[in-house]
Amino acid sequence: MADPSLARKVLETEAAAILALIDRLDGGFMKAVQLVLDCRGRVILTGMGKSGIICRKIAATLSSTGTPAFFLHPAEAVHGDLGVIQADDVVIAMSYSGETEELTRVLETIKRLGARLVAITGDLGSTLAQAADVALDCHVSAEACPMNLVPTASTTAALALGDALAMTVSVEKGFKPEDFANLHPGGKLGKRLMRARQLMHAGDAAPVVSLDTVMRDIIYTMSSKGLGMTSVVDTDGRLAGIITDGDLRRRMEVTPDIKGLLARDVMTSHPITITAETLAVEALALLEQRKITSVVVIDADRRVEGVLHLHDLWRTEMV
Repeated sequence: MADPSLARKVLETEAAAILALIDRLDGGFMKAVQLVLDCRGRVILTGMGKSGIICRKIAATLSSTGTPAFFLHPAEAVHGDLGVIQADDVVIAMSYSGETEELTRVLETIKRLGARLVAITGDLGSTLAQAADVALDCHVSAEACPMNLVPTASTTAALALGDALAMTVSVEKGFKPEDFANLHPGGKLGKRLMRARQLMHAGDAAPVVSLDTVMRDIIYTMSSKGLGMTSVVDTDGRLAGIITDGDLRRRMEVTPDIKGLLARDVMTSHPITITAETLAVEALALLEQRKITSVVVIDADRRVEGVLHLHDLWRTEMV
């Protein structure tokens, strides 16, 4: 059986590389954040080899948190793709040595166009660092590779530094959960951040009866809408209560013949409600906490806007 001691050493080395970055988060880091915040164009990530792979991930993280970003391969840039760089852009260039030939060849164009340059490098004295408007230090004392050759700790540190930059920018921009949901409509996280109005049964699909609705019509409404409940509204159209299958069963235990009862006689007053802007994940937590299967969605005047059922949340693959 293989000895896990090397694996532990790899994790310890990479963890130490990340922790060492904390003391380097100085004014230079905040200047890089400000450059991205002030960017009127796009944020362009560029790097070769393993650094390029890290750049792709950072670009994806920036884009998913509201900052337009994409990856530019430096070798392809010098063979015709340099035209994508514009004066309003911010270029984030990554090279641990800071001397990667393909990357240094695009520096002159970046500076000539007037685009701002952020370097992420392990050598602040390198060509890349010296050409940058701000250079972020991701130097590591050693790679996690036993031969100290394969980029491991250095790429992990660069990725963590890129994540720190992206998250700081997103907070400074006021990026909110609803913004994330808008950018991730197809993913599970995005679905958890959908609003009740996007999932609820509204209009004719929402079960609603009045206080004086007779039992036959109450049962018909509950059956036809298929939610096992109905909301009850007063003469002004405001929510007065709800009636569930459980309410009817409990009432039949004390009043076997309920045919002559009205909605006001069997409803539960002051039911739990949410607004149309309630997050799906919050609605799910409420339903689970109260051990109920549906909740009425109301507006500021307590008028019924719809009904959100547990099955609606299940269909979003949230649970």
